[in-house]
Amino acid sequence: MIRKRPNDRSTNRQQRSTLFQKCTNLRALKQVHASMVVHGFNSNHSALGELIFASAMVISGTIGYAHKLFDHITEPNTFMWNTMIRGSAQSLKPLNAVVLYTQMEKRGSRPDDFTFPFILKACTKLCWVKMGMGIHGKVMRFGFQSNASVRNTLIDFHAKCGDLRVATALFDGSAKRDVVAWSALTAGYARRGKLDAARRLFDEMPVKDLVSWNVMITGYTKQGEMESARKLFDEVPRRDVVTWNAMIAGYVRCGFIEQALQMFEEMTSLGEKPDEVTMLSLLSACADIGELEIGERIHSSLLEMGSGEISIIHGNALIDMYSKCGSIERAIEVFQGMREKDVSSWNSVIGGLAFHGHAEESVNLFEEMRRLKVRPDGITFVGVLVACSHAGKVEDGRGYFSLMRNEYKIKPNIKHYGCMVDLLGRAGLLDEAFDCIGNMEMQPNAIVWRTLLGACKVHGNVELGRRANERLLDIRGDESGDFVLLSNIYASRGEWHGAEEVRKLMDDIGVKKEPGFSIVEADDSALKHFCFYSKSKSNRGC
Repeated sequence: MIRKRPNDRSTNRQQRSTLFQKCTNLRALKQVHASMVVHGFNSNHSALGELIFASAMVISGTIGYAHKLFDHITEPNTFMWNTMIRGSAQSLKPLNAVVLYTQMEKRGSRPDDFTFPFILKACTKLCWVKMGMGIHGKVMRFGFQSNASVRNTLIDFHAKCGDLRVATALFDGSAKRDVVAWSALTAGYARRGKLDAARRLFDEMPVKDLVSWNVMITGYTKQGEMESARKLFDEVPRRDVVTWNAMIAGYVRCGFIEQALQMFEEMTSLGEKPDEVTMLSLLSACADIGELEIGERIHSSLLEMGSGEISIIHGNALIDMYSKCGSIERAIEVFQGMREKDVSSWNSVIGGLAFHGHAEESVNLFEEMRRLKVRPDGITFVGVLVACSHAGKVEDGRGYFSLMRNEYKIKPNIKHYGCMVDLLGRAGLLDEAFDCIGNMEMQPNAIVWRTLLGACKVHGNVELGRRANERLLDIRGDESGDFVLLSNIYASRGEWHGAEEVRKLMDDIGVKKEPGFSIVEADDSALKHFCFYSKSKSNRGC
């Protein structure tokens, strides 16, 4: 008897049984999984398909569990492969989608016209041009090039990271009747900074959907052309949260913080509910301008939106915001309350503690990080070295610098060397600091030499100060502060002739000392322009 091959496309539409409806969270998923193990895990392909779909596509944050389930399926069908590739492509680790597709080929499972759009999206996110080109060849071999979904994904891939000429060639013909193809090609030109070409396509579109408007607005904001973005924003027939987020993020990116908050006020006044992306942009704005009160309100809102839980990405943004606003206690509180943490979470709080002078706590937290087997990265060691520098822990700093290179195989960058020069300079080990600069694997920048020059001023080392100043002159000879600092070193040692010579050199090469000034915050306009979207909470209005 010939067994009929299941129709995966039909399965995709019909996989909605009682079993699937039970899988609403990870706990329920595990219960269903346990039940299936008892009755024979691989005995029911239909139920397996539903379980994979629920874990990979429906329940948030369970793609890792889906991979563990999938590894125990002896004969996955095309629907299961497609579901896993799709879920992986949409996750934070799209590389897993490529790995799955490779395994699919090796195990002899035939891809269909659903497989290729998912794997192409992963290649686009990874910007893997060679792999994407190979997938294009497979599309041609299997005869799916005329499929609208496959063709549009190919256009999107080539437009964003492949060959624009290929994308344009694919766009000719029947694709010109498809608004998705128009949007894909427009997005590709916009992403590559070719806004004039993108705008021409946008203007020629026979029908413009909201995606195409958002693509063009986002393209302008990412290039910093906020006036053009605002003009299109005012013209768009209908807006969604993506439209508003593009403008808010654009203003924040360009440093127009007040405009970002005004845009948020306008958004909420028109009844558009912000999402987590909105809040991330606003937290960045608060961190930039030190607006603690607004940041606290956003924190409260995120707790409400997440039913009391904060995601990793928002937890990290909150730690950064509280640290930059001077509330390191709240930053630590957020960190300790996070159910899940990544290396960025640790980096944010270690760096925050270090820069606020809590060196001992910063180093202790790093040691706890190591005990928990969380692998540090280069940013982690910047925070640790800053902590050692501020606390005068020279031996510890040397040890951590060596640990970074030898145990974790992290190649030091200019920031690490700058921290070491600062550490040694503060301790008065100026010769060792000078040697450290000489042993750098890259050209030292002005900040490194200026750090050493400042240390020479503190410790009154005229000779090394003069040598550091000479290096600064080679890099940039018009910085008046460097000359003044060297002049002050001479003066502090009573070497008035040397100080006069420096002042004369400034006059000879035309360097003028800039007058000092202070900054006074004029008003609380940023706070005035912040209105919270939860109108039911009267105490949270403006």
